[in-house]
Amino acid sequence: MLHMINKSPFESNSLEDCLRYASDGSPILLYEDGIYGALAGSALEARMKEIMANHDVYVLKADVALRGIEKLIDGVKEVDYSGFVGLVEENKAVSW
Repeated sequence: MLHMINKSPFESNSLEDCLRYASDGSPILLYEDGIYGALAGSALEARMKEIMANHDVYVLKADVALRGIEKLIDGVKEVDYSGFVGLVEENKAVSW
C-alpha cells in the first residue's frame, strides 16, 4: 500500500495517522505541503529517520522545487511525475 501525504506534518497529524496503519515496508510519498516533513534540519528530522528505517520515503521533485527546498533528509528519494505514476501503478494507494 502506497501512503500519500499532502499536508505539512507541522500543521496536521496525517503522517502519524498514516503510520498507525502502514505496514512495514509500505512506501510513503510526500507531496504538496507534505514535503516539509522531509526537510533536513527540521524538528522532524529524527522522527523521519525512524520512519525511514521501516519505509521508503519519496517526495515529488516538482513540489520540492516549487517550495524552494534545497536540502532533504539523507535517504529521502525524489521522484518526478513519471516516478509518481509508477509508484501508484505498483501499489494500491491511500491518501491522508
